[in-house]
Amino acid sequence: MSATPATSTAIDVSRKFVRLIERRADGLVEFEFAIGEPELCAELLLPEAAFQAFCQRNAVTELPARAPVEAGEAAADWNWSLHQATHQRFR
Repeated sequence: MSATPATSTAIDVSRKFVRLIERRADGLVEFEFAIGEPELCAELLLPEAAFQAFCQRNAVTELPARAPVEAGEAAADWNWSLHQATHQRFR
């Protein structure tokens, strides 16, 4: 019995993405940063000047803000960000 080779999709690591989450009152910019695939990202905080330099140095593509997820929507339990979790009050 021979194994079927897995199909792999190459990720283009030269593509970098930023999605702005919030410009905070304390001067920090909260944003998502992704390499290759916008769906797989890290949330970061930088001062405004450092954020601008970061974006320029990485030649990022700016993504539109995420639409809020309604509680009744399918997969809403899994569609959240660290930013949302830190601002949510749990009972």
